[in-house]
Amino acid sequence: MEEEYIRLIFGLKLRQKRNERNLSLFGLSKLTGLSKSYLNEIENGKKYPKPDKIALLSTGLEVPYDQMVSLKLDKKLAPIGELLRSKMFKEIPLELFGIKESDLIDIVANAPLKVSAFISTIIKIAQHYDFSRESFYLASVRSYQEANKNYFGDLEESVLRFAEAYQINLSQPIADKDLAEILVEEYGYTIHFDALQPEGPLNNLRSVFVPKTKVLLMADGMDEAQRTFIYAKEIAYNYLGYQERLYTFPWIKFDTFDQVLNNFYASYFAGALIIPRAPIHQALTEVFARPNFDIEGFLQVMALFNASPESFYQRLTNILPKVFNIQDLFFLRFSHKAGSTSYELKKELHLAHQQSPRAYETNEHYCRRWVSLKVLDRIGVSNLAHEFDVQVSAYEDGGRYLVFTSATQDPFKTGYYRSISVGLLINAELKRKLAFLNDPKIGIEKVGVTCERCHINDCELRQAPAKVLDSVAKNKAMAMRVAELMREYGSSVNQTKA
Repeated sequence: MEEEYIRLIFGLKLRQKRNERNLSLFGLSKLTGLSKSYLNEIENGKKYPKPDKIALLSTGLEVPYDQMVSLKLDKKLAPIGELLRSKMFKEIPLELFGIKESDLIDIVANAPLKVSAFISTIIKIAQHYDFSRESFYLASVRSYQEANKNYFGDLEESVLRFAEAYQINLSQPIADKDLAEILVEEYGYTIHFDALQPEGPLNNLRSVFVPKTKVLLMADGMDEAQRTFIYAKEIAYNYLGYQERLYTFPWIKFDTFDQVLNNFYASYFAGALIIPRAPIHQALTEVFARPNFDIEGFLQVMALFNASPESFYQRLTNILPKVFNIQDLFFLRFSHKAGSTSYELKKELHLAHQQSPRAYETNEHYCRRWVSLKVLDRIGVSNLAHEFDVQVSAYEDGGRYLVFTSATQDPFKTGYYRSISVGLLINAELKRKLAFLNDPKIGIEKVGVTCERCHINDCELRQAPAKVLDSVAKNKAMAMRVAELMREYGSSVNQTKA
């Protein structure tokens, strides 16, 4: 264990034993002959006493020496010990969020029992909802994206420097062969297309990188957009100098937070390289200025780049907040198996604030009025390569959103489809930037979040009763009746009658 954490654990135990004896720092100082300031530094994890000082503390507190120096904490403080032993503070770069590790340690040191209770609560919630370490890391990265409005200027500049150094024309679609050539000639890669078979345990993998030999194994049958993105990510890992990285696409597992964060950075670099800022800015400006929504024009903007619909929508979450000042938005990715009635929200991002449509890990039924689900139903029947739609979604208590959605076949799972959506909050800023917002051809749909929480009565698409909403209403009615009884029987008149 880190020396710093050993000092903290000793300090926590000392404070606990002192409080159990109902001793102040002054009192413990009188008992042991150690100064009050020195004892305070020990309890706050600043210093670790020498053996002779520990002996004085052991005698004064009537606690065996071995128990004092043991790293084992009792039940009250055990959650803090688990947290420290997990090295969670070390694995997550707290400086990304403007937090110093010492600040957290001070909080733990100054309120150990309350912090321990809080940590126990988090652990129980995580166990109850099967919230894993990986889930925590991914949630941390999402929070980091949201805190930075999902725009990273240093990565954008890195893309421009790379393009200049390798003479890449960012005004033209980037071909996969051009990026493959850079991997081979500049970074010593060897690329194979026959190792990942479509059958067997690796059928969902699109690439595997073998670092020892710099061999990149690619699944056969991918389209050019998929190959281009994978090559661009590999270039990012090398050009940006990331050693901690993931070796499969999509990822199977990760061991450290740096791997997760660097995977995000590499993906961001790849998206900014394939869909450069200047061309998409110009193209979207033209579409946004038209008085009516031009579906073909929007799809043509997507076709300007050698990118999948998901990469394009992801890039919108970088460009819209920074370039157009459209900051209230969400990104959703759903997965759906053909013929099933299940829709899984696999990925989400919320900028500016937590938007109304969000994931519920409680087996609730997402609103079937969402355009994100409608396009999944359509593509399962039409078998088209790409289904697109746009809708104004009106939430009863969460505002109105203009939602763009594309559905495609899932490139990683046979028989599955995915939809990608970006929703923009309709406010004064959006009205200034989008001339077509009043286009009557854009349908307006009243929506909820899940059926279990939906206010819409007599919904023909409802999959489950509004039991969560009903429970809230029942509790509210009960509270109101109790309040009435309090007023009725709390008056002096009723007391006199009694």
